[in-house]
Amino acid sequence: MKKILQSLGPGLLFAGAAIGVSHLVQSTRAGADFGFGLLWALLLVNLFKYPFFQFGPRYASATGESLIDGYKKLGKGVLWAYYLITFATMFTIQAAVTIVTAGLAANLFGLTANAVTWSIIITIICFLILMIGKYKLLDHLIKIIIITLTLSTLVAVSVAVFNSDSAIDFTQILPEGSVEIAFLIAFLGWMPAPLDISAWHSLWALEKQKATTEDFNTKKALFDFNIGYTGTVFLGICFITLGSLVMFGTGKTFDSAAEKFAQQLIELYTENLGQETSIFIAIAAFTTMFSTTLTTLDASPRAMAKSTDLLFNKTLKNNYLIWILLLSAGTIIILSFFISNMITMVKIATILSFLTAPFYAIANFLLISGKHTPKEWHPSPMLKILSYLGIIFLVGFSIWYLMNL
Repeated sequence: MKKILQSLGPGLLFAGAAIGVSHLVQSTRAGADFGFGLLWALLLVNLFKYPFFQFGPRYASATGESLIDGYKKLGKGVLWAYYLITFATMFTIQAAVTIVTAGLAANLFGLTANAVTWSIIITIICFLILMIGKYKLLDHLIKIIIITLTLSTLVAVSVAVFNSDSAIDFTQILPEGSVEIAFLIAFLGWMPAPLDISAWHSLWALEKQKATTEDFNTKKALFDFNIGYTGTVFLGICFITLGSLVMFGTGKTFDSAAEKFAQQLIELYTENLGQETSIFIAIAAFTTMFSTTLTTLDASPRAMAKSTDLLFNKTLKNNYLIWILLLSAGTIIILSFFISNMITMVKIATILSFLTAPFYAIANFLLISGKHTPKEWHPSPMLKILSYLGIIFLVGFSIWYLMNL
């Protein structure tokens, strides 16, 4: 078990980044509002996004360079598009995950109910972890967080299933009306994660190669990814189950303020599962969001630093530090102005992520199946078919959403 855990790394970082708002907020809300009716959406989007996420570690380990390097090979215009999309979305994404984490921290630890104060504390803690320990500490810490998250979530789900005496309805639903369709697109946007995490994953895979004395080859990188990806799908189903079993039909709605949302979330669980489970719920929720906040604070600056170097053909000193300071400051500024409306912030971030997903899907597919990747690591015919279907799925749902605005 120790050897297996040591060999894992980027896949669990992917899971840590993915299992956050998409699971705790969106999957729980999907279960609360639709029961198991959106299970089809969770399974389909995970299936159709799979190839494009997998191409990140596949390309990095097969070529020794990140997807961002590959985007430049596809043309400087592609790299500029990546750079601008990332810059336009990274502050909203970081603010969305940080505010949810802050609300949960206020509920779990007390001290102060002020979500901005907690956001600053959490951002500083994450910043120090990344500056002092760099990738190695992040790699070790995320394993502890993911194990804690999985165990506490399993306890909560087991109690919910045991206590439930109502019949489970698996009738699937296609939302109608602009509000429900907007929620579906937001749900799909970050389930299991925004597609730009594929580029982050390729950077983490390269860092893993540097940090380990063992050969972290393409086969190991794909195994590592599949472990992390399977975990995100399983936990997504767990959170839909929790939302469905303990919230569906209660008639309650979530508050848009972070601290009130966190309190409502934990109260709704403990009312149905028993007060003795509150610690498991609180730990599961907080570790879910803290892992996302930590990994996204590392990944966006790492990606922007790499993109900047490639665009200007120059390695800038302290580039990563500059970007992480900029992201931290930007996040706090955004939260200071929009602190009262967490749900809207999450909705904007998730919808933007879904609408930009076709760009990443097409770019990743062109890169992995073209001349820049060794032929032995090109996708199999089945994976190519799944990629084509995935692109059709992402483009089709984006058009459907825009037509229903």
